[in-house]
Amino acid sequence: MTDADFEYLRGYLKQKSGLALTAEKRYLIESRLLPVCRRFGIATLSDLVGALRLARAGGLDKAVIEAMTTNETFFFRDRAPFDLFRDVLLPQALAARAGVRRLRIWCAAASTGQEPYSLAMLLNEAAPQLAGWRIELIATDLSTEVLEKAKLGLYNQFEVQRGLPVQLMLKYFEQVGEQWRLRPALCQMVDYRPLNLLDRFDHLGTFDIVYCRNVLIYFDAPTKADVLARIAAQLAPDGAVLLGAAETVIGITDALSPDPKHRGLYRHGQARAVAPAPAPALAPAPSLPRFAMR
Repeated sequence: MTDADFEYLRGYLKQKSGLALTAEKRYLIESRLLPVCRRFGIATLSDLVGALRLARAGGLDKAVIEAMTTNETFFFRDRAPFDLFRDVLLPQALAARAGVRRLRIWCAAASTGQEPYSLAMLLNEAAPQLAGWRIELIATDLSTEVLEKAKLGLYNQFEVQRGLPVQLMLKYFEQVGEQWRLRPALCQMVDYRPLNLLDRFDHLGTFDIVYCRNVLIYFDAPTKADVLARIAAQLAPDGAVLLGAAETVIGITDALSPDPKHRGLYRHGQARAVAPAPAPALAPAPSLPRFAMR
């Protein structure tokens, strides 16, 4: 791959997916795109660049983007964002949305589904308090390939053991040969849709809670600012955004501000800040059970 080819691919990936690659990541392009070349019968990366320049049909552009997308995820990843959902955000929603009995949640960059399914399990565990509520859990990703896997709800032994408490695995999964299948009722709780965060997403509507974790780290500062501002525009006045542990809005945008009480939680900037409703005075224990996360 020539320097010119590398620069073209860097620009192409930035434009199409927001992925910002430094010169040190040249090896990543080579390791991930050479298999794409073999799949499409293309001899070299230079020939692949030529095909992209000509906008050759046949799904090559999609294959290139999906090959470069990182899909690292697992159930209850980092634990804290899910404890926060169970202990703070869901109780606040029960109080603040009691009149409309509706809750809308968006998992952006959902990959193979472990994040939205983790939330679905917590929602199911709180079912007695949510009886009669309309819950919308929308999960999006750039890659249609990972979304298809997510819809199947089928995971191998390593995937279900990684982060998933044993009691939840036994409750919500059934073993199928050497794999584990999520029970259909839980799969049906998640609405999967293909979406590129660089594109408009105002058609998704307003959300009460947004999980956009571990994707902004791949974007440059202007792209991060743009995506965060547009997420804020789709956020309810008292809504919440959760980012990854290595991500922040500080120095990037004023559209969102860190919640002073909870790390990784962000709300509207000062101009639109609305204090969240206090959590309802529920009886202790049974409504939102704690799990021994691994």
